[in-house]
Amino acid sequence: MKKSYISLLIIASLGLGMTSCEDRLDIAKHGNMGGQETFYKTDEEADQALTSLYVSFRSNYYNWFFLKNLLSDDVWCGGGSRGDNAEMEKLNEYTFGTDHSMVQTEYTNLYGIIYKANLIIDQVSPNTDNMKRDIAEAYFFRAWANFELVTLWGTAPVVDHLLQPNEYRPGNSNQEILWTNVENDLKKAINAGVLPSKKDVNDRETGIRITEETAEAYLGKTYLFEGKYSEAAQMFEKVIQSGKYALYTGEYDQLLHAINNNCCENILEAQLRNDSEQAWNQMTMLYLMQGWRTDKLLYSGQASAEIATGTYGFMNPRKSLYDAFVVEEGKDGYRLNSTLRTYDQMKAYGISIMPGAYLYGNEGYFMWKTRPLKADCIMDAPYFQALQYSDMRVMRYAEVLLMAAEANLQAGNQSKALDYVNQIRKRAKLTPLSTVNLLTIKNEKRLELCMESVRYQDLVRWGDAKEALGKQGEQIPSLTANGIQWNYKNDTYGYQERNKLLPIPLKETELNPNISQNEGWK
Repeated sequence: MKKSYISLLIIASLGLGMTSCEDRLDIAKHGNMGGQETFYKTDEEADQALTSLYVSFRSNYYNWFFLKNLLSDDVWCGGGSRGDNAEMEKLNEYTFGTDHSMVQTEYTNLYGIIYKANLIIDQVSPNTDNMKRDIAEAYFFRAWANFELVTLWGTAPVVDHLLQPNEYRPGNSNQEILWTNVENDLKKAINAGVLPSKKDVNDRETGIRITEETAEAYLGKTYLFEGKYSEAAQMFEKVIQSGKYALYTGEYDQLLHAINNNCCENILEAQLRNDSEQAWNQMTMLYLMQGWRTDKLLYSGQASAEIATGTYGFMNPRKSLYDAFVVEEGKDGYRLNSTLRTYDQMKAYGISIMPGAYLYGNEGYFMWKTRPLKADCIMDAPYFQALQYSDMRVMRYAEVLLMAAEANLQAGNQSKALDYVNQIRKRAKLTPLSTVNLLTIKNEKRLELCMESVRYQDLVRWGDAKEALGKQGEQIPSLTANGIQWNYKNDTYGYQERNKLLPIPLKETELNPNISQNEGWK
């Protein structure tokens, strides 16, 4: 094939050599060769711009997911050994500074999403229903990116249009301005009247793109974080009463796997496809990194038949998470055993540690709901599992119910709060509660959504981060065949007051004289 391709190039070159100089200069124009002012004029061009925005959203997921979960108290960083990924360890142990690469990458990625959204908002004219929908979706994604910026950085600049050269160094914003922008963009997306709703709860096609209920769920989440509880409750109620989403009622440990891509519970997810021809174009390290440390484990029996090997052993559950499950459900809890497993349970399943090996950053527990299944593989590469196609979940209906419970409780409607919590508990096969308080909702949310990128921002907004994360990183465990060892320690560690906001990346403060660093960071 390569020889044929080269031959065609040679033939083409010879053909050019036999034409006159004037013929060679007479080159036909193929495609749109213009700039912004001549593009974005048709439905097709608007769709191309929106596709690029969706690709940026999906490409950002890996860094977004690890950044937020490593900052939480759900997991240990893990990996092959100490220093396997030093940047991730720094996040998990709170030893990072203003030059941290993943903090910089996320900050940059979010502004990349905003830039692509601004291209559509500023350049596409709402001449057709298709263009109107593309613009509405761009407003949603700009709001989504700004939600992350305000909750993680707080004082990040507002970029609400395509910047001119004299605007390339914007100064800090503040949380009030950022929240207003998030609200306004979500309202524009909803009020445009062009975002579709799913045909019914089992419609797996419409929800591939942003629906009206997705935008409403995020507006509710925005109100909740702002402390506007009545407004949040009303917005969540629209999503709930739409009847277009529901809790998945199949086996809970299959919920986050490929078989349930775009299922009834998924409000927002980054799309992957079981397409062998496009496999390498959608390759992701996400599932490879999370999977159990293959080169230090022995697989047999059922595990050999089901588990995709070639994974790296990051993101291992903490004992505190397991203990929280046990307090609520007991050791035989349905949701507990569908979410994580003890080492004894792993051995019974067919997985054990190799003689003389150890699992760094592992306290004796393994994440089960995200276990790497062969059934999730586009192609099962047993040495390098980067070709799985489970969609990357961003928001589930379970989160909507739990946010609605909190909003209603804070707004004084305890009966609705209780109802929504008990819906979650019923699916978890737990006894319904007769009363509910904020602590109940916090606990349910931790168990239901562990390692789903919500815990850290919740801890900060609740004012619970210092208590939950203050000693994180003091010691780091390793699991051996003979038990747990605590061989690694830090002199400085844990969440401090300055961590209520991430630092403005060092690169930004060095290049932009108009921006100031967040309080407590140097």
